[in-house]
Amino acid sequence: MENFEHTMSDLFAQLGLPDADDEINNFIHQHRPIPASLPLEQAIFWNNGQSQFIHEALNEDSDWAELVDQLDTRLRA
Repeated sequence: MENFEHTMSDLFAQLGLPDADDEINNFIHQHRPIPASLPLEQAIFWNNGQSQFIHEALNEDSDWAELVDQLDTRLRA
């Protein structure tokens, strides 16, 4: 199995979101904080495809899981 080194910009691009650093920071600032009790993939700002990608990344421990965890942490801060 190959080990991929993705960046937060790569994750945002995969989610179909603007992926420049300032756009990522704006997205996080605009959508935080999400409640600690709410799973990340259930946040109201995701579309169905984004929600499914996040859910699968975490449940399948894919090569995206670490970045999804980082995004989760940043959205709860």
